[in-house]
Amino acid sequence: MTSMIPQDHIVPRAAWDRAPWNCWTFQHVRELMPTAAVRRGAGPILHLPSALTELTELAFTCDGVTQTTGEFLQSSHTDGFLILHRNRIVMEYYANGMTPSTLHLSQSVAKSLVGTLAGILAGHGCLDLKAPVTTYLPMLERTAYRGATVQHLLDMTSGVAWDENYEATDSDIARMNVASGWMESPDATWPRCMWELVLTLQRAERSHGQLFAYRSIETDVLGFVLQQAGGASLADLLSRELWQPLGAEEDACFTVDPAGFPYGCGGFNATLRDYARFALLHIDGGRVGGKQLLPRGWVEEVQAANHALFLGHYRDVLPQGAYHNQFWIEDPEQRALMARGIFGQLIYLDPRAGFAGVKLSSWPIFVDVAGTRRALAAMHAIRAALG
Repeated sequence: MTSMIPQDHIVPRAAWDRAPWNCWTFQHVRELMPTAAVRRGAGPILHLPSALTELTELAFTCDGVTQTTGEFLQSSHTDGFLILHRNRIVMEYYANGMTPSTLHLSQSVAKSLVGTLAGILAGHGCLDLKAPVTTYLPMLERTAYRGATVQHLLDMTSGVAWDENYEATDSDIARMNVASGWMESPDATWPRCMWELVLTLQRAERSHGQLFAYRSIETDVLGFVLQQAGGASLADLLSRELWQPLGAEEDACFTVDPAGFPYGCGGFNATLRDYARFALLHIDGGRVGGKQLLPRGWVEEVQAANHALFLGHYRDVLPQGAYHNQFWIEDPEQRALMARGIFGQLIYLDPRAGFAGVKLSSWPIFVDVAGTRRALAAMHAIRAALG
Protein backbone atom coordinates (compact mmCIF):
# COMPACT_ATOMS: atom_id res chain seq x y z
CA MET A 1 0.00 0.00 0.00
CA THR A 2 1.32 3.46 -0.92
CA SER A 3 2.06 5.83 1.94
CA MET A 4 0.34 9.18 1.41
CA ILE A 5 0.17 12.38 3.43
CA PRO A 6 -3.02 12.04 5.49
CA GLN A 7 -6.16 14.11 5.06
CA ASP A 8 -5.56 17.66 3.84
CA HIS A 9 -1.92 17.08 2.74
CA ILE A 10 -0.54 19.59 5.27
CA VAL A 11 1.48 18.05 8.09
CA PRO A 12 0.96 19.99 11.35
CA ARG A 13 4.35 21.16 12.58
CA ALA A 14 3.59 20.39 16.22
CA ALA A 15 2.56 16.81 15.44
CA TRP A 16 4.70 15.77 12.48
CA ASP A 17 6.10 12.76 14.36
CA ARG A 18 2.73 11.58 15.73
CA ALA A 19 0.10 9.29 14.25
CA PRO A 20 -1.26 9.35 11.63
CA TRP A 21 1.36 11.67 10.19
CA ASN A 22 4.42 9.61 11.10
CA CYS A 23 3.37 6.85 8.67
CA TRP A 24 4.46 9.33 5.98
CA THR A 25 6.88 11.68 7.73
CA PHE A 26 9.32 9.04 9.00
CA GLN A 27 10.03 8.23 5.35
CA HIS A 28 10.11 11.85 4.13
CA VAL A 29 12.16 13.75 6.71
CA ARG A 30 14.21 15.54 4.02
CA GLU A 31 11.00 17.10 2.73
CA LEU A 32 10.11 18.47 6.17
CA MET A 33 13.26 20.02 7.62
CA PRO A 34 16.91 20.85 6.91
CA THR A 35 19.31 17.90 6.74
CA ALA A 36 23.02 17.27 6.29
CA ALA A 37 24.02 14.46 3.96
CA VAL A 38 26.08 11.51 5.14
CA ARG A 39 27.68 10.61 1.81
CA ARG A 40 28.32 7.02 0.79
CA GLY A 41 31.13 8.18 -1.49
CA ALA A 42 32.23 6.56 -4.74
CA GLY A 43 33.48 3.30 -3.28
CA PRO A 44 32.03 -0.17 -3.84
CA ILE A 45 28.73 -1.19 -2.29
CA LEU A 46 28.99 -4.01 0.23
CA HIS A 47 27.01 -6.83 -1.39
CA LEU A 48 24.45 -8.53 0.85
CA PRO A 49 23.77 -12.02 -0.53
CA SER A 50 20.16 -13.10 -0.37
CA ALA A 51 18.84 -16.52 0.63
CA LEU A 52 15.20 -15.72 1.35
CA THR A 53 13.41 -18.12 3.66
CA GLU A 54 9.67 -18.38 4.31
CA LEU A 55 9.32 -17.20 7.90
CA THR A 56 5.96 -15.41 7.93
CA GLU A 57 4.11 -18.54 9.14
CA LEU A 58 6.46 -19.01 12.08
CA ALA A 59 4.42 -18.83 15.31
CA PHE A 60 5.58 -17.40 18.63
CA THR A 61 3.96 -16.52 21.93
CA CYS A 62 4.39 -13.32 23.93
CA ASP A 63 2.41 -12.16 26.97
CA GLY A 64 0.03 -15.09 26.48
CA VAL A 65 -0.79 -14.25 22.84
CA THR A 66 0.30 -16.49 19.97
CA GLN A 67 0.70 -15.07 16.48
CA THR A 68 2.76 -15.67 13.36
CA THR A 69 5.58 -13.38 12.34
CA GLY A 70 3.45 -12.32 9.38
CA GLU A 71 0.63 -11.31 11.72
CA PHE A 72 3.16 -9.53 13.91
CA LEU A 73 4.45 -7.47 10.98
CA GLN A 74 0.92 -6.56 9.92
CA SER A 75 -0.17 -5.56 13.43
CA SER A 76 2.92 -3.73 14.71
CA HIS A 77 3.04 -0.68 12.39
CA THR A 78 6.07 -2.08 10.57
CA ASP A 79 7.48 -0.09 7.64
CA GLY A 80 10.54 -2.27 7.00
CA PHE A 81 11.84 -5.53 8.44
CA LEU A 82 15.03 -7.40 7.56
CA ILE A 83 16.76 -10.46 8.98
CA LEU A 84 20.43 -11.31 8.44
CA HIS A 85 21.71 -14.78 9.22
CA ARG A 86 25.29 -15.84 8.57
CA ASN A 87 25.86 -12.76 6.39
CA ARG A 88 22.84 -13.39 4.16
CA ILE A 89 19.46 -11.68 3.96
CA VAL A 90 16.93 -14.39 4.80
CA MET A 91 13.89 -12.13 5.20
CA GLU A 92 13.08 -8.67 3.80
CA TYR A 93 9.71 -6.95 4.15
CA TYR A 94 8.42 -3.51 3.17
CA ALA A 95 5.08 -1.87 3.90
CA ASN A 96 3.40 1.52 4.07
CA GLY A 97 5.04 2.71 0.85
CA MET A 98 8.61 2.01 1.94
CA THR A 99 11.04 0.71 -0.70
CA PRO A 100 14.68 -0.45 -0.64
CA SER A 101 15.81 3.09 -1.52
CA THR A 102 13.65 4.89 1.07
CA LEU A 103 15.42 6.65 3.95
CA HIS A 104 13.67 6.03 7.27
CA LEU A 105 14.10 8.01 10.49
CA SER A 106 16.00 5.99 13.09
CA GLN A 107 15.13 7.95 16.24
CA SER A 108 17.47 6.74 19.01
CA VAL A 109 18.98 3.96 16.93
CA ALA A 110 21.15 6.92 15.84
CA LYS A 111 22.80 6.86 19.25
CA SER A 112 24.44 3.52 18.48
CA LEU A 113 25.87 4.88 15.22
CA VAL A 114 27.35 7.86 17.08
CA GLY A 115 28.72 5.49 19.74
CA THR A 116 30.28 3.35 17.01
CA LEU A 117 31.90 6.45 15.51
CA ALA A 118 33.40 7.20 18.94
CA GLY A 119 34.88 3.69 18.99
CA ILE A 120 36.43 4.21 15.56
CA LEU A 121 37.96 7.57 16.53
CA ALA A 122 39.27 6.08 19.77
CA GLY A 123 40.89 3.35 17.69
CA HIS A 124 42.59 6.04 15.58
CA GLY A 125 44.00 7.57 18.76
CA CYS A 126 42.37 10.97 18.30
CA LEU A 127 39.75 10.41 21.04
CA ASP A 128 40.55 9.54 24.66
CA LEU A 129 37.52 7.92 26.29
CA LYS A 130 38.97 8.47 29.77
CA ALA A 131 39.52 12.18 29.23
CA PRO A 132 37.24 14.78 30.79
CA VAL A 133 34.58 16.13 28.46
CA THR A 134 36.05 19.57 29.09
CA THR A 135 39.29 18.51 27.41
CA TYR A 136 37.36 18.82 24.15
CA LEU A 137 34.68 21.31 25.22
CA PRO A 138 36.26 23.74 27.75
CA MET A 139 33.09 25.87 27.93
CA LEU A 140 31.33 23.02 29.74
CA GLU A 141 33.38 23.78 32.88
CA ARG A 142 30.49 26.14 33.68
CA THR A 143 27.91 23.34 33.46
CA ALA A 144 27.08 20.16 35.36
CA TYR A 145 29.30 18.25 32.89
CA ARG A 146 32.35 19.53 34.77
CA GLY A 147 34.25 16.40 35.86
CA ALA A 148 32.41 13.99 33.55
CA THR A 149 34.45 11.87 31.12
CA VAL A 150 33.80 10.88 27.52
CA GLN A 151 33.06 7.36 28.77
CA HIS A 152 30.35 8.76 31.04
CA LEU A 153 28.68 10.19 27.93
CA LEU A 154 28.98 6.87 26.10
CA ASP A 155 27.37 5.01 29.02
CA MET A 156 24.89 7.74 30.03
CA THR A 157 26.28 7.68 33.55
CA SER A 158 27.00 11.36 34.05
CA GLY A 159 25.22 12.89 37.02
CA VAL A 160 23.66 15.73 35.00
CA ALA A 161 19.98 16.32 35.81
CA TRP A 162 17.77 15.65 32.79
CA ASP A 163 14.04 14.99 32.29
CA GLU A 164 13.36 12.54 29.41
CA ASN A 165 9.55 12.73 29.71
CA TYR A 166 8.31 12.59 26.10
CA GLU A 167 4.73 13.51 26.94
CA ALA A 168 5.44 16.61 29.05
CA THR A 169 5.41 19.93 27.23
CA ASP A 170 8.00 21.56 29.51
CA SER A 171 10.49 18.69 30.01
CA ASP A 172 14.13 18.80 28.97
CA ILE A 173 13.39 16.54 26.03
CA ALA A 174 10.66 18.96 24.93
CA ARG A 175 13.24 21.77 25.01
CA MET A 176 15.54 19.52 22.98
CA ASN A 177 12.84 19.06 20.34
CA VAL A 178 12.81 22.84 19.92
CA ALA A 179 16.60 23.28 20.08
CA SER A 180 17.07 20.54 17.46
CA GLY A 181 14.72 22.30 15.05
CA TRP A 182 12.12 19.52 15.21
CA MET A 183 9.48 21.71 16.86
CA GLU A 184 8.67 25.42 17.00
CA SER A 185 9.53 27.32 20.16
CA PRO A 186 6.62 28.26 22.44
CA ASP A 187 8.71 30.93 24.16
CA ALA A 188 11.54 33.23 23.12
CA THR A 189 13.49 32.17 26.22
CA TRP A 190 13.87 28.56 25.06
CA PRO A 191 17.29 27.49 23.66
CA ARG A 192 17.58 28.25 19.94
CA CYS A 193 20.00 25.41 19.14
CA MET A 194 21.54 22.33 20.74
CA TRP A 195 24.68 24.06 22.00
CA GLU A 196 22.60 26.67 23.82
CA LEU A 197 20.59 23.84 25.40
CA VAL A 198 23.74 22.08 26.62
CA LEU A 199 24.98 25.29 28.24
CA THR A 200 21.77 25.51 30.32
CA LEU A 201 22.45 22.19 32.07
CA GLN A 202 23.74 23.53 35.35
CA ARG A 203 22.37 21.05 37.89
CA ALA A 204 23.76 17.65 38.88
CA GLU A 205 21.52 15.07 40.55
CA ARG A 206 24.22 12.55 41.47
CA SER A 207 27.96 11.92 41.11
CA HIS A 208 29.32 11.10 37.67
CA GLY A 209 29.59 7.35 37.12
CA GLN A 210 27.21 6.44 39.92
CA LEU A 211 24.23 5.22 37.89
CA PHE A 212 22.89 4.82 34.37
CA ALA A 213 19.90 7.00 33.51
CA TYR A 214 18.68 7.39 29.96
CA ARG A 215 19.51 10.92 28.77
CA SER A 216 19.32 11.67 25.06
CA ILE A 217 21.37 14.81 25.55
CA GLU A 218 24.46 12.73 26.41
CA THR A 219 24.68 11.59 22.77
CA ASP A 220 24.61 15.14 21.48
CA VAL A 221 27.26 16.28 23.93
CA LEU A 222 29.24 13.30 22.64
CA GLY A 223 28.59 14.55 19.11
CA PHE A 224 30.12 17.92 19.96
CA VAL A 225 33.13 16.09 21.46
CA LEU A 226 33.56 13.98 18.31
CA GLN A 227 33.47 17.06 16.09
CA GLN A 228 36.31 18.59 18.12
CA ALA A 229 38.31 15.36 18.21
CA GLY A 230 37.77 14.53 14.54
CA GLY A 231 38.02 18.04 13.11
CA ALA A 232 34.84 17.85 11.01
CA SER A 233 31.08 17.97 11.35
CA LEU A 234 29.34 14.92 12.76
CA ALA A 235 27.77 14.18 9.37
CA ASP A 236 31.12 14.39 7.55
CA LEU A 237 32.85 12.31 10.22
CA LEU A 238 30.23 9.58 10.02
CA SER A 239 30.52 9.58 6.24
CA ARG A 240 34.31 9.40 6.24
CA GLU A 241 34.83 6.97 9.10
CA LEU A 242 31.78 4.70 8.91
CA TRP A 243 29.34 5.12 6.03
CA GLN A 244 31.89 5.00 3.20
CA PRO A 245 34.04 2.17 4.65
CA LEU A 246 30.83 0.28 5.47
CA GLY A 247 29.98 0.05 1.77
CA ALA A 248 26.61 1.75 2.19
CA GLU A 249 24.34 1.66 -0.83
CA GLU A 250 22.69 5.07 -0.39
CA ASP A 251 23.56 8.44 1.11
CA ALA A 252 22.09 8.84 4.57
CA CYS A 253 21.36 12.12 6.38
CA PHE A 254 21.01 13.83 9.75
CA THR A 255 18.47 16.49 10.56
CA VAL A 256 20.30 19.64 11.66
CA ASP A 257 19.48 22.29 14.24
CA PRO A 258 19.22 26.02 13.38
CA ALA A 259 22.98 26.34 13.89
CA GLY A 260 23.70 23.45 11.51
CA PHE A 261 24.59 20.82 14.15
CA PRO A 262 23.61 17.25 13.15
CA TYR A 263 21.06 15.87 15.60
CA GLY A 264 23.08 12.89 16.80
CA CYS A 265 20.70 11.41 19.33
CA GLY A 266 17.81 10.77 16.94
CA GLY A 267 17.97 12.58 13.61
CA PHE A 268 19.71 9.96 11.45
CA ASN A 269 17.96 8.55 8.36
CA ALA A 270 18.99 5.60 6.18
CA THR A 271 17.66 2.69 4.15
CA LEU A 272 16.70 -0.66 5.61
CA ARG A 273 19.58 -2.47 3.92
CA ASP A 274 22.13 0.11 5.04
CA TYR A 275 20.96 -0.30 8.64
CA ALA A 276 21.54 -4.02 8.00
CA ARG A 277 25.09 -3.28 6.81
CA PHE A 278 25.68 -1.41 10.06
CA ALA A 279 24.34 -4.46 11.93
CA LEU A 280 26.67 -6.72 9.97
CA LEU A 281 29.67 -4.65 11.09
CA HIS A 282 28.90 -5.58 14.68
CA ILE A 283 28.00 -9.19 13.89
CA ASP A 284 31.36 -9.60 12.14
CA GLY A 285 33.40 -8.30 15.06
CA GLY A 286 33.96 -4.81 13.63
CA ARG A 287 35.21 -6.02 10.24
CA VAL A 288 34.07 -4.99 6.76
CA GLY A 289 35.33 -6.94 3.78
CA GLY A 290 38.12 -8.44 5.87
CA LYS A 291 39.30 -5.04 7.16
CA GLN A 292 39.04 -4.17 10.86
CA LEU A 293 37.07 -0.91 10.85
CA LEU A 294 36.03 -0.88 14.51
CA PRO A 295 38.61 -2.04 17.08
CA ARG A 296 37.99 -5.65 18.10
CA GLY A 297 38.49 -4.76 21.75
CA TRP A 298 35.76 -2.13 21.56
CA VAL A 299 33.36 -4.62 19.97
CA GLU A 300 33.97 -7.13 22.76
CA GLU A 301 33.80 -4.53 25.50
CA VAL A 302 30.45 -3.13 24.37
CA GLN A 303 28.85 -6.45 25.27
CA ALA A 304 30.40 -6.58 28.74
CA ALA A 305 28.35 -3.89 30.47
CA ASN A 306 27.98 -3.66 34.23
CA HIS A 307 24.25 -4.09 34.77
CA ALA A 308 24.69 -3.07 38.41
CA LEU A 309 24.45 0.52 37.15
CA PHE A 310 21.19 -0.18 35.35
CA LEU A 311 18.05 1.60 36.55
CA GLY A 312 15.28 -0.77 37.58
CA HIS A 313 12.42 0.73 35.57
CA TYR A 314 13.90 -0.70 32.34
CA ARG A 315 13.66 -4.26 33.63
CA ASP A 316 10.10 -4.75 32.35
CA VAL A 317 11.70 -5.14 28.90
CA LEU A 318 15.29 -6.13 29.73
CA PRO A 319 15.27 -8.04 33.04
CA GLN A 320 19.02 -8.76 32.80
CA GLY A 321 19.81 -5.72 30.73
CA ALA A 322 22.52 -3.09 30.70
CA TYR A 323 23.73 -0.12 28.67
CA HIS A 324 27.23 0.51 27.37
CA ASN A 325 28.84 2.63 24.63
CA GLN A 326 25.41 3.78 23.37
CA PHE A 327 24.08 0.22 22.98
CA TRP A 328 21.49 -1.68 24.99
CA ILE A 329 22.68 -5.10 26.13
CA GLU A 330 19.80 -7.55 26.37
CA ASP A 331 21.67 -10.05 28.51
CA PRO A 332 25.42 -9.83 29.28
CA GLU A 333 25.56 -13.64 29.56
CA GLN A 334 24.18 -14.18 26.04
CA ARG A 335 25.98 -11.12 24.61
CA ALA A 336 22.98 -10.03 22.52
CA LEU A 337 22.69 -6.26 22.13
CA MET A 338 20.40 -3.69 20.57
CA ALA A 339 20.01 -0.24 19.15
CA ARG A 340 16.54 1.06 20.03
CA GLY A 341 14.43 4.10 19.21
CA ILE A 342 11.01 5.43 20.13
CA PHE A 343 8.06 4.74 17.84
CA GLY A 344 9.36 1.19 17.30
CA GLN A 345 12.83 1.36 15.75
CA LEU A 346 15.08 -1.62 16.54
CA ILE A 347 18.33 -3.27 15.49
CA TYR A 348 18.82 -6.59 17.28
CA LEU A 349 22.29 -8.17 17.27
CA ASP A 350 23.42 -11.64 18.34
CA PRO A 351 27.04 -12.06 17.18
CA ARG A 352 27.33 -15.58 18.57
CA ALA A 353 24.44 -16.74 16.37
CA GLY A 354 25.51 -14.68 13.35
CA PHE A 355 22.06 -13.10 13.57
CA ALA A 356 20.72 -9.57 13.20
CA GLY A 357 17.26 -8.13 12.76
CA VAL A 358 16.17 -4.61 11.78
CA LYS A 359 12.66 -3.27 12.36
CA LEU A 360 11.61 0.21 11.20
CA SER A 361 8.22 1.34 12.42
CA SER A 362 5.72 4.16 12.78
CA TRP A 363 4.10 3.32 16.10
CA PRO A 364 1.21 5.60 17.10
CA ILE A 365 2.79 6.17 20.56
CA PHE A 366 6.29 7.03 21.75
CA VAL A 367 6.99 3.96 23.87
CA ASP A 368 5.12 0.66 23.84
CA VAL A 369 6.56 -1.77 26.39
CA ALA A 370 4.32 -4.63 25.24
CA GLY A 371 5.21 -3.86 21.62
CA THR A 372 8.92 -3.99 22.44
CA ARG A 373 8.49 -7.35 24.15
CA ARG A 374 6.65 -8.68 21.07
CA ALA A 375 9.40 -7.44 18.77
CA LEU A 376 12.04 -9.16 20.87
CA ALA A 377 9.96 -12.34 21.04
CA ALA A 378 9.69 -12.33 17.25
CA MET A 379 13.46 -11.89 16.92
CA HIS A 380 14.06 -14.75 19.35
CA ALA A 381 11.66 -17.04 17.49
CA ILE A 382 13.22 -16.30 14.09
CA ARG A 383 16.74 -16.77 15.49
CA ALA A 384 15.76 -20.15 16.96
CA ALA A 385 14.10 -21.27 13.73
CA LEU A 386 17.21 -20.42 11.73
CA GLY A 387 19.41 -22.37 14.14
